[in-house]
Amino acid sequence: MAKRIEKVNSLLEQEIGKIILREFYFPGVMITLTRVEAASNLFEAKVYISAYPDAKLDEIVGILNKSVARIQHEINEKLRMRPVPRIRFIKDKDMATSGRVEELLNQLKKEEK
Repeated sequence: MAKRIEKVNSLLEQEIGKIILREFYFPGVMITLTRVEAASNLFEAKVYISAYPDAKLDEIVGILNKSVARIQHEINEKLRMRPVPRIRFIKDKDMATSGRVEELLNQLKKEEK
């Protein structure tokens, strides 16, 4: 079963990434789909998103969640599997934290010089 969930996660990550790239435009922001975690019963999948600059992340996740019906429809048509997990976009806090750590390290390096 774990192998199937890994395959579903990978498949969803690829398809959702393509949909976001094709259907959405966020000027001046780099968006990364960091991972997908489908539930063991395959009824729901959490899609983790990070963005640079981080200040726009809340807005982007909000837009994606408002558009989830359209994204879900495309996934349902593309993937011939049942059930197709219900998608929910979530901010990836790990990426924001690592970005902040990187920023602080760079600041320390500048101060040492």
